Amino acid sequence: MTATPPSPVIDDYHGLRIPDPYRHLENLDLPEVRAWLDREAAATRATLEGLPGRAALLARIRELDAGLPAVVTDVARLADETLIYLKRAATADVAVLCRRDAATGVEQVLVDPATFPRQAAADHVALEFFVPSPDGRYVLYGFAAAGSEDVSLRVFDRERAATLPETIEHIETVYAPPFWLADGRGFTYAQRQPPEQVTAETEGLAHTQARLHVLGTDPATDPLVLGSRAAGSPPFEPLDFPAVAISGGSRWAVGHVRHGDETDLTLHAAPVVDLGRADIAWRKVCDRTDQVTAFAVRGDDIFLLTAANAPRHKIVRTSLASPDIATAATVYAPDDVVVETLAIAADAIYAGVIDGAAHGVVRIPFAAGAAPERLTLPAEEPSAAVVAACPGLPGVVLRTDSWIQAGRILIYDPATGQCSDTGLVPVGESSHPGGLVAREVLVTSHDGVAVPLSIVHRADLVLDGSAPTLLIGYGAYGFTSPMNYAAQRLAWLERGGVYAVAHVRGGGAFGKPWHHAGRKATKPNTWKDFIACAEHLVAVGYTSPERLCGFGRSAGGILIGRAVTDRPDLFAAANIAVGCTDMLRFELTLNGPPNIPEFGTATKPDEFRGLLAMSTLHAIRDGVRYPGILFTHGINDPRVAPWQSAKTFARFREATAGPRPVLIRIDYHAGHGIGSTSRQVQEELADVWAFFLWQCGDPSFAPAQP
Repeated sequence: MTATPPSPVIDDYHGLRIPDPYRHLENLDLPEVRAWLDREAAATRATLEGLPGRAALLARIRELDAGLPAVVTDVARLADETLIYLKRAATADVAVLCRRDAATGVEQVLVDPATFPRQAAADHVALEFFVPSPDGRYVLYGFAAAGSEDVSLRVFDRERAATLPETIEHIETVYAPPFWLADGRGFTYAQRQPPEQVTAETEGLAHTQARLHVLGTDPATDPLVLGSRAAGSPPFEPLDFPAVAISGGSRWAVGHVRHGDETDLTLHAAPVVDLGRADIAWRKVCDRTDQVTAFAVRGDDIFLLTAANAPRHKIVRTSLASPDIATAATVYAPDDVVVETLAIAADAIYAGVIDGAAHGVVRIPFAAGAAPERLTLPAEEPSAAVVAACPGLPGVVLRTDSWIQAGRILIYDPATGQCSDTGLVPVGESSHPGGLVAREVLVTSHDGVAVPLSIVHRADLVLDGSAPTLLIGYGAYGFTSPMNYAAQRLAWLERGGVYAVAHVRGGGAFGKPWHHAGRKATKPNTWKDFIACAEHLVAVGYTSPERLCGFGRSAGGILIGRAVTDRPDLFAAANIAVGCTDMLRFELTLNGPPNIPEFGTATKPDEFRGLLAMSTLHAIRDGVRYPGILFTHGINDPRVAPWQSAKTFARFREATAGPRPVLIRIDYHAGHGIGSTSRQVQEELADVWAFFLWQCGDPSFAPAQP
């Protein structure tokens, strides 16, 4: 089979006829299509494994990974100061669920997914989330196989040292987290439709419902508490995602509704005791037009993070008994930083703020008249975020970070104003490498706007344009790219490479306007900002077009795909990882409809034009000397259909006139990257960087000539 059939499909979009010669590649279940993809993936595998330097590079990545004794994520703090967290040891492929006793400091493994049954020997199971009950006896945990994100939920009982028998399938975790009742007898959760009830792929995420489960009961009888089918619920659209949040010390339940991938929430309030009643009376707290992106509850008060009339966001307070956001009192409204998150502790609100690439934390005391104060961070770890707060305890748990060394997990004590190290992140050989520098600069984009760019490299780097340079960007949903450290990155930096992150529009570096300046019709700013950053790296002498490599993942596939199609002369190579590349057809996939608020819909003429502009597949031109391009995708990806990469790979392969390769790498035991094992991450990283170094002309990676 060839990639292009003799008679392409032609679609009519508002009078514009657009051919799609690769439409048949959307059906990966067709034997001939799957056979073609398997052949191309096998050829890519052979090419990458044939690069002379790849094996040594992979070994070094693994060595560096092993130099961090453990990676700890997703910390929770209980009222007795016990910590619960996910921990992956250096020698382990997946994280386990752990508990560290506050009194003794003893660590106990509660749940190990390596012990779970598997459908196939090569598959793996990974923990997706956990939520401890208020008293810590129970821990909800969700898990999924092979990166599928089809999450099952179970409950670990610490007193029995066993998992309870009830299992709940098809849990929605992306948009709607679960919450425990205050007494720990049950929890709320959101559940997707069973697959057997879904009649069309685009409806697979529609009609999600929030339910209430009481421990020891049959999940099949769990009552609906919020959603389109729940009695007493406010009106719902099919792609509204409901969750019911319950906070300790409050009699109120907050029904929060995500409208697809849009970050602005609709919130409702009702007494917890009324959950599941047909006559429940939900009171609207805010609508999506109020631009509320986060909230926290304390007693009868709800604190809202809003961008309404506040480009850098602000925190306001209103009553859950009688909510009125129009008259809500302003609690914190800075003009020098962007407020991104908020958390409630016993003593204060702790706001996560963005200050360039660094993130910080501001403490806003509840005491009347007390002024907000920025928490002082260690100089060597200039970025921090709140990872856990307990309403019954003062202070918070912080994660610090840096571009050039490993961060720590600290506990901030407001009584002393000091942070103490929890010791959860042990120091290893890769923790503090030394000899690296990080710089933050502003780059002028195509329209005069200043775009932040973070640059990391060895301290002895000579700016002669010869450094292989990796430029990364994302630019969607208002998400930021915070300062972070990864030990594997040293394998790139120690070879004299430069690592750079472009904080482009579409992200959240400067608040809501920055996000909205890079979505739908304004999306071109995203890749034009990226191009400006690439030009800067060349102009100041870090690199040259022959040694500049670009990377974009998921929605960042739009950025890198359109950057190399607009400026193929500027890059030596690009990796489009699980990327959105056919934007005219994206909304017809499982995860497409929730993304319409971010990207638009082809059913509207104006939004269609925006989609066409951001679609890499439709920007590829015949006879152009494109950079070397490597597509990477997991076959089980539920967020971006693998055929997006298959179609765009086929088009690039047939259109390019230059000598550089176009390859597609398929991982048959992965999805979007969520839940991938450490081994999978290491091997993909080695493949991508080996490909980049080959294209940058590094002789250690040049294939042997036949």
